[in-house]
Parts: sequence; C-alpha cells; structure tokens
Amino acid sequence: MAAAQPLTVMFWPESAYGPTNQCIGLASILRERGHSIVFAAESSWAGKLSALGFIEELVDLAEPAEGAQDEDPGKFWTDFIAETSPEFRKPTIDQLATFIQPTYQALIDGAKYCEPRLREIISTHRPDVIVEDNVVLFPALATADAPFVRIVSCSPLEILGPDVPPPFSGLPSADRSEWDAYRAEFERTHRAMWADFNGWVQAQGADALPDLEFMPRATAANLYVYPAEADYREARPLDESWTRMDSSVRENDEEYVVPDEVADRPEDSALIYLSLGSLGGADVALMQRLVDVLGTTRHRFIVSKGPQADRITLADNMVGEQMLPQTKVIPQVDLVISHGGNNTVTETLHFGKPLIILPLFWDQYENAQRIDELGYGVRLDTYASTDADLTGAVEQLLADSDLRRRLSTIGEAVRARDGLRVGADVIERVGLAHRTSLA
Repeated sequence: MAAAQPLTVMFWPESAYGPTNQCIGLASILRERGHSIVFAAESSWAGKLSALGFIEELVDLAEPAEGAQDEDPGKFWTDFIAETSPEFRKPTIDQLATFIQPTYQALIDGAKYCEPRLREIISTHRPDVIVEDNVVLFPALATADAPFVRIVSCSPLEILGPDVPPPFSGLPSADRSEWDAYRAEFERTHRAMWADFNGWVQAQGADALPDLEFMPRATAANLYVYPAEADYREARPLDESWTRMDSSVRENDEEYVVPDEVADRPEDSALIYLSLGSLGGADVALMQRLVDVLGTTRHRFIVSKGPQADRITLADNMVGEQMLPQTKVIPQVDLVISHGGNNTVTETLHFGKPLIILPLFWDQYENAQRIDELGYGVRLDTYASTDADLTGAVEQLLADSDLRRRLSTIGEAVRARDGLRVGADVIERVGLAHRTSLA
C-alpha cells in the first residue's frame, strides 16, 4: 500500500549479518508501504543492498586496503574475530581487557573515521528519519535535521540495570556474588576509552552519553529486539521510551527445501540446524570438532558452515552451505545448535524451537545463560565441554516433549505480536511526525 506521505528512511547497521539482516527486514516493510530506503553500509556490502532494491551508500570504517572492494560483506569483523578467537577461551571477566574493550575501540575508531562520510550521505538524501542498529553512536546520525531512532538488537543487557547481570558476563540472574567484581573490572578497562569517546561525541555536536554507555537513550524512539517471554521484565522494566520488537524475522529470505539426503531419515532421527553465525564460523577448528562429534549420532543436520566453508568437511549425515536462509531453515528443524547471537536466539524463539548454545563472545554468554536458566535450552562451555556433553544435551532436549510444547506455544505468541511490523510502525510514525512538523 502506497504511503500518503512517502518518507526517506536511512538505515545504518553494524557491518555484520545480524544487524544488517534485521534492518533489511524493517526496510523491506517500509519500502512496501511506499517509502524510499537509503542504506549507509560498510563498503564490503557493495552491491548486496542495492540488489534488494535499496539505495546503497558505501562507507569505509578505515583507510581502504588494496583489493578491499572484493571483500565479502562483514569481512572486517570476520577477520577481527578470527585473529582474537584465543581470547574466547578465557573467563568473561578476563575478556573485558583483551576482547570487549578492543572491540569497542575498533568500533569507536570506525565512527571517528567515517563521520564526514555519514554527514555527506545525510546531506545528499535529507532523510526524514535515521535508524542506527549498532552498539556505539555515530554522532552524524544524532545531530542531523531528522529524528534519530536507536535499535537494540545485539544484546538484551545493553540496557543496564542494578538488578540484572552486567552485559557480556554470562553471569546468572539468581546469583549476584560476582556481579560487583565484574562491573568494577568493566569500569577499570573501559572508563578512559568511554571518557575520550564521550568527549568526541560532544565535540561533534551530540549530547553527552549516559555514564559508561556508548549509545544515547534520549532519542526519538528506542526499539528493543527480544521476546518478552525471555526478557528481564520484572528485574529491569523498560520505560515508555522503549518499544519492544519481540522478534525481527525478515521475510525476504529465499525458500529452503530440505535436501533428500537429510529429509529421509529413520523414525528416531531428528533434523537439527547447526550454525555458529557468520563470525563464530571463522573458528574452523571448533566448527570441525562439532561436525565430527555430531556426525557420530543417528540424527540429520543442516549446517551453516560460515566464512571458512571450504575448510570444513561435513559428515555423511549432514548437508550444508557457507550461508543458508536461516529464517526458512529453523521452522523445519527440531532443534537449533547455535553460538547464541541475538538474531539467532530471537529467531529460534520466534519459531518455538529449543536451543543448545555454545557461546563465544559479546552477547552470546548472556543469551546462553538466559536460555539455560529459563529452561528453554542448554548452555555448554564451548571449549571445555566434552563430546558426551554435546550429544547428551541433544538427546535431553529432543526427549523433552513438555518443553517442545511450551516453546511451540511461545513461538505462536511471539509471531502473533509481529515485531517486524511493530518496529516499522514506530519508524514510520516518527518520520511522519517530523515531516508534519516541517509543513
């Protein structure tokens, strides 16, 4: 249906598949309503967003290297993860100095580098509303003559609170004994960087950031992607400035037909989806170990092999590709084995499936812990768990018919709330209000 007042909506997602796909889902609905969509996208996405019918404006986050135009989408973060993967074997409190802080610093460096380019894009397209899905602020977006909408799709604990575990920690909700030590280490490792970034943000004309937070809360609208059934609603209620998108499952993935090799299986065999995401899949040794262990079971597997696909050898009870249309695969399987990225977790709950989570970094620890403590799945130690731990978790979840029924009911409720359109409605409403105010 054509919009009565067509808007220009600009999206700026983090250069990773999760946030970008999430924004594609929202943008597709807004385009169907007659609005013009501009994607500012990190340069490795060249041609990928324009192929979907969006206006594509490329942005470098650092001085381009020779041959950078031939990189795969998100290659910057794939390389970064591959180089730092040894850090993932450390306790989360130790990762604050060696992984979390350097990751924030890389994002901040990118924000500083591309500030002039983002201002140029905004000046060219004069958007009616600007949407950012990232974990650090790019001040050009918040200082433009257009309302700024923030999306939290990376981590449910990005919105802090005294009665919820600290972000990235993977600490349990019911045991606060380690919370204070973790928060103290976060401040020690992040305070100086945050102060420098906050000063730079203000120098660009934006408001000061909340203490030790890297994104503003005072925006035209805040969208929060996490199912109510899994959220910390009582421990950390969100105020009226937030709109919950229980899930954000894009609708433009190509259909997926389960190949005969795994569709035809014994009666006691389940169909399972294995994915460590576009970044986790860069750990080839881990992926191959999981494949080898799961290859000994009677079950059948669909494997998203990730960016190093040509280095991973699948077992006879498996099929897979480098990338798969995940939102079309998950509804057809009985169980999901995942790294615990927010996109995969919310999509899995959207379709009402149990989860085994082997977290690697960032939000994955807290998602793994939350799914485990709510009984929606099992958290495993990614590197210390045994082969028997993994195969035992598979059998445990497949045998739990009560859990499967409960998750099916949750999935029906999440789908009925239609988070994708809830989010699109908010963005559209903000843009129309801005347009009206200028009339």
